[in-house]
Amino acid sequence: MAAQFLAYLELTKPRLTLLALITALIGFLLGTPHQWNRREFWFVLLGTALVGAGCGILNQVMEQDPDRQMERTKQRPIPSGRVQEPNAMAFGVIAATAGLLILTFGCNALAGTLAALTLVSYLFIYTPLKKTTAFCTLAGAIPGAIPPLIGWAAARGSIGIGAWFLFWIIFIWQLPHFLAIAWIHRDDYARAGFKMLPVIDLNGAATGRQIIVYCAALVPVSLLPAAYGFCSWIYFGVALAAGLLFLAAGVHAARTRTEQAARQLFISSILYLPVILITMTLDRLLL
Repeated sequence: MAAQFLAYLELTKPRLTLLALITALIGFLLGTPHQWNRREFWFVLLGTALVGAGCGILNQVMEQDPDRQMERTKQRPIPSGRVQEPNAMAFGVIAATAGLLILTFGCNALAGTLAALTLVSYLFIYTPLKKTTAFCTLAGAIPGAIPPLIGWAAARGSIGIGAWFLFWIIFIWQLPHFLAIAWIHRDDYARAGFKMLPVIDLNGAATGRQIIVYCAALVPVSLLPAAYGFCSWIYFGVALAAGLLFLAAGVHAARTRTEQAARQLFISSILYLPVILITMTLDRLLL
């Protein structure tokens, strides 16, 4: 039973679901006008977690054949036979449906609509595009950046400028983050037939240019909350320093085009986002 439980848990893509949960929570906290509503707080956490889990589960149902061809994914629950496809499908549909209902009726219609947009764009736009175009990363960054909008909408019933700051920071951050992952695993992606940019860009020049462009764009975008008075100069200083360090890692990866440099960029991205989000949240709530 423990092994079966872990297999179903793995189906939910816990790390991606946790990222969606954290960013939705930050959106909720920053969007709360005064005293936050505990009921809506728990509904937004549960609803976002279930929709995120549903996305991960149904994505694995749709990509089970490519997963069997990739070294990094062939031991996932469906390809390895630990979970049967009909069971995974039922689990994903139930989780996603429950999450949408909780967000819609426990929070409000806008939060539910944004969650539905996340689900549809991830499964029916991003997932098929991975087989057809290198622009799939741009499409995939949209559902990845919507959770803070869900949290903000759950708190206010609308989307304010602070929510859009979060959306654009997370949207742009995902691009060098996932290009680094794709560069590290490009042979695996090629084997599965995915048209990620590092797969079709054999010498890595175009991938390097895009990494620099996205890392450079992230610097001014991350400073917008301070420029518009949403955050203080403390956030400005931290965001500027973090953005420049992230850009340096991107430039290094673009110049050397090695797997080691791509891994360093990936680690830099993992460090960058929590620094920005935690600083923004503390700046707004405590200063």
